[in-house]
Amino acid sequence: MKKLIESVGKIQSFFVLLTVMVLILTHLALVPPALASRFSVSPVLGSLFSFSGTPPTNLGVEQGKFAPCPPSPNCVSSQSIDAEHQIEPFSYKDDPETAFKQIQTILENTENAAIIKDETNYIYAEFTSPLMGFVDDVEFYLDEQEGLIQVRSASRLGESDLGVNRKRIETIREQFQ
Repeated sequence: MKKLIESVGKIQSFFVLLTVMVLILTHLALVPPALASRFSVSPVLGSLFSFSGTPPTNLGVEQGKFAPCPPSPNCVSSQSIDAEHQIEPFSYKDDPETAFKQIQTILENTENAAIIKDETNYIYAEFTSPLMGFVDDVEFYLDEQEGLIQVRSASRLGESDLGVNRKRIETIREQFQ
């Protein structure tokens, strides 16, 4: 029992030390002010243990289609035909450009999202989890021919995302409606 208490004390001391280091780095402006004001200490600490992975090379739209989801359950796509990965596309009532601009605005106002590519009919954004720094790749495609906004959200790492990608898209859908 004594060894357990000592090891817990060491772990707590380690995290206190990390917190102090981040605060000092932020204060000395070694952490950019934009990041310091945008993130609390916990996410900054988490970024020290970042699990961002490598950006995929199959992003984008070819002939009106996203890349298919991998076999793992950590991806959803409005263009998927299997139930595990399928999610409904976004429908819109306004003109297409206004609707797509609304998606861009939602992403710009989402704390853990960064728009990487923004084109007339395509948006690619990265979402970073606050604690461990996992990165998910999220794509939106304005499919004017179908009158829809197609969507794909996929985790870069791991097998399961515990439903995070599906929840993210549904949250954006609620804001979009």
